[in-house]
Amino acid sequence: MPRRSAPDDAPAYKGWIRPGPVPPGGVDLEPGETLDGLSGRWRIFQLEKGNRFSVDDLVTAWYGTTWCPSPGRIADLGSGIGSVALMAAWRCPGAMVHTVEAQEQSLRLARKSIRYNGQEHRVFPRLGDLRDPALFEGEAPFDLVTGTPPYWPEGHRLPAAHPQSVPARLEVRGSIADYARAAARILAPGGLFACVFPNDQRERALAGLGEAGLLCLHRREIVFKEGEPYGLDVFAAARRRDLPEDFEARAECPEVEPPILIRRADGSVDPGIARVRLAVGFPPGL
Repeated sequence: MPRRSAPDDAPAYKGWIRPGPVPPGGVDLEPGETLDGLSGRWRIFQLEKGNRFSVDDLVTAWYGTTWCPSPGRIADLGSGIGSVALMAAWRCPGAMVHTVEAQEQSLRLARKSIRYNGQEHRVFPRLGDLRDPALFEGEAPFDLVTGTPPYWPEGHRLPAAHPQSVPARLEVRGSIADYARAAARILAPGGLFACVFPNDQRERALAGLGEAGLLCLHRREIVFKEGEPYGLDVFAAARRRDLPEDFEARAECPEVEPPILIRRADGSVDPGIARVRLAVGFPPGL
C-alpha cells in the first residue's frame, strides 16, 4: 500500500530515483493534513485521519492509462482527494483531466494538490454528484473515464470512523451501476471506462457495467496476499454500441489477464505489483 513519502528535497528514496518533473509546491499544510508522495515527485494532500489514497486508486489509474495510453480527455468520477486523476495526469502529460466530487473537504484537498503540482492548467475539479444527468453538460466527451466506486450498500458494513471516508466505503451516493451509467453518458466513441471492485463481487460489477450498456473488454485480478482469496478486480469496458457487431456475441471480458500479486506469503513485495508502482511513478518496494 502507498505510504508517506520521503522529504520534498529528496530526489531519491532507497536508491530509486523519482522520475518526472519537479512540482512548484508553494501550498501550505494545514492542521490535520499530511503531504505525501504520489507519482514521481508529485505529492498529494490528505487528512491524517480521513480517507487516504490506496492501492485501489493506484491500480485504477494504471489500468485505465494502460489500455487507453494516449487520451486527450480524461474524466474521474467520485474523484475524492484527486489521487486517480493526478496519477492519470502524470501518466498522460498531454491529457486534459476533469473530475467530479460531492464532498467539499475532499475537493478542497484535491485543489491544493493540483496547485502544488502545477497542474491547474489541465486538471479541472468540480463539486457535483456523478448521478446528475447534466454532469459535464456542454463538455466534449472523454476518451478515458475512471472511477473507484464504494464497495458495499449502506447497512452491509459498518461506516468508516471518519465522515470523509464513509462515501468511499458505502454507497451513499451511488453504486458501481451509477458510476457505469455516468461513464456511458460521457464517453467518446471508442472510449474506455476503467474501474475497480472487490473480486468477491465480480458478478455484481459485470452486471452494473452491462446494465449501463458497457461491455467489459479486459479484466485483471489484484491479489492482496499469496494464498488468501480476497482481492480486487480492475476492469476496462467500452460502450457496446461503439464496438463491431461481432463483439456482441462474445462473452464478457474476452481478455482476462494473469493476476497481479501484491504480497508473497512471507510478506515481501511481489515483482508484479512493483512493476505497476514503477509505471505510475511510485517507489516499487514500499
